Amino acid sequence: MIDRQNRECRTQNTEHRTQTKKRKGLTKKVPALTSVFWALSIASAFAGEASKVDSGDTAWILVSAALVMLMTPGLALFYGGMVRRKNVLGTIMHSFVAIAIISLQWIFIGYSLSFGPDIGGFIGGLDWAGLKGVGLEPSAYAPTVPHLAFMIYQAMFAVITPALISGAFAERMKFSAYVIFIIIWTTIVYNPVCHWIWGGGWMGDLGVLDFAGGLVVHVTSGISALAAALYIGKRKGYLKEAMPPHNLPMTVLGAGLLWFGWFGFNAGSALSSGELSTMAFVTTHTGAVAATVTWMLIEWVHRGKPTMFGVATGAIAGLATITPAAGFVGPMSALIIGIAAGSICYIALNAKGRFGYDDSLDAFGVHGVGGTIGTIGAGLFASAAINGVNGLFFGNSRQLLIQLMAIAVVAVYSFVLSLVILKAIDAVVGVRIDKEGEIEGIDINQHGEEGYFL
Repeated sequence: MIDRQNRECRTQNTEHRTQTKKRKGLTKKVPALTSVFWALSIASAFAGEASKVDSGDTAWILVSAALVMLMTPGLALFYGGMVRRKNVLGTIMHSFVAIAIISLQWIFIGYSLSFGPDIGGFIGGLDWAGLKGVGLEPSAYAPTVPHLAFMIYQAMFAVITPALISGAFAERMKFSAYVIFIIIWTTIVYNPVCHWIWGGGWMGDLGVLDFAGGLVVHVTSGISALAAALYIGKRKGYLKEAMPPHNLPMTVLGAGLLWFGWFGFNAGSALSSGELSTMAFVTTHTGAVAATVTWMLIEWVHRGKPTMFGVATGAIAGLATITPAAGFVGPMSALIIGIAAGSICYIALNAKGRFGYDDSLDAFGVHGVGGTIGTIGAGLFASAAINGVNGLFFGNSRQLLIQLMAIAVVAVYSFVLSLVILKAIDAVVGVRIDKEGEIEGIDINQHGEEGYFL
C-alpha cells in the first residue's frame, strides 16, 4: 500500500514537473511571439509614416490638374472669338499647341528647373530632369499626394502661362517664331520665377505671398505680353479701321471654361481637400463676380450700354486678380479685390489706345494689371486666421513692402528677358509675318487652312 502510494506520488510528481516544464516552455515562447507581433506593428507604423498619401487629397489634385488643363482650350476659344475670322485657327492653335510643347519641356527639364533641388536661390538643379526620381512617394511640396500628381498639376500652370502672352501679338506673329519663343521663354523666364517663389528660392524665403500664380503666371505673362506688343508693333490698320471680335459666343464659351477651370487653378493650389481649398474656392468666385458686376456697371455708365464682351472680360480680370490672394484672404476682402479688378483693369484696357500700343487681346491689361493688383491685395488683406500670414490691414506692414518688391523684380525680369528673346528670334527667323500675309490672314498664310467656308 505504502509502495503503491509512493509510486502514485512519484507519478503525480513526474506529471506535475512535466506540466510545469510545458508551461515554462510556453511562457518562454509568449514573449518571443509578442516581440514578433510588436516588431511587425512598429514596421507597419513606420511604413505608414513613410508614405502619407491621402486618397482624398490625391483625387482633388488630379481633378484640379484636369480643370487647369481645360483652361488652355478655354483660352483658345476666348482668344479665338476675339480676332477677325481670317485669323481664328492660328489664334486657337497658339494656345492649343502650347499644351503639347510646354508639357514636353516640363517633363524633360522644366519641372526640375522649377522645383528641383535649389541652386543659389535662383533655379532648380537638373536632378529631376526627365522626371528622374519623381515617383509615387510624396514630396516636400505636397506631403499627402504622390510626387507625380504634384508634378502634373504644376505642368498645367506652365502650359497656360505662355499661351496667355499670345493675346498680345495675335494676328501678326509667325508660327515658327511663336514655337521658339514659348520654349525659350518658359525655360528662362517662367521656370526661374516659379522657383524663386514656389520652388524654395529666394522670394519664397523672404515670405512673398502668391497663392496660385498672380506673380508666377499673370505678372510674368502680362508684362511679357506688353514687351511683345511693343517690340512686334501694331497690326496693319490698328486704330484706323474697325477690328471687332468675329464670334462673341465663342469668346463667352471660352470665358465660361476658364471660369470653371479656375476653381482647380486656385482651390487646387491648397494641395489638399479641406478648409483652405474651400476658402480659396469661395474667394475665387467672390472676386470674379465682384469684378464682373463692377465692369458691367462702369461700362454702362461710360458707354451707355453694357456689353457681353465687357462682362466676359471683367470676369477674367477678376479671376486673374484674385489668384495670388485666394488662399490668404476672406470673402469680403475678395469682394474688395474684385471691385478693384473690375475698375482698374477697365481703365487699363481703355488706356492702351492713348498710349499707342497694340495689345491685341488685352493680355497685359487683364493679366499684367490684374496680377499686380491681386499681389498687392494679398499684401493688404492677408489674414493669419486663414493661412498663417497677416497683411497691412491686420498689422503687418512689412508684407506689403515684400509684395511690392516682388512685383518690381518679376516685372523687370520678365520684360527685359522677353525683349532679349524676341530680338534674338527676330535676328534668326523673323517674328512678324509680312504685310501681304497679314492682309491674307494667318490661317491661310501660316497654316494653309480656313476656319469657315461660308
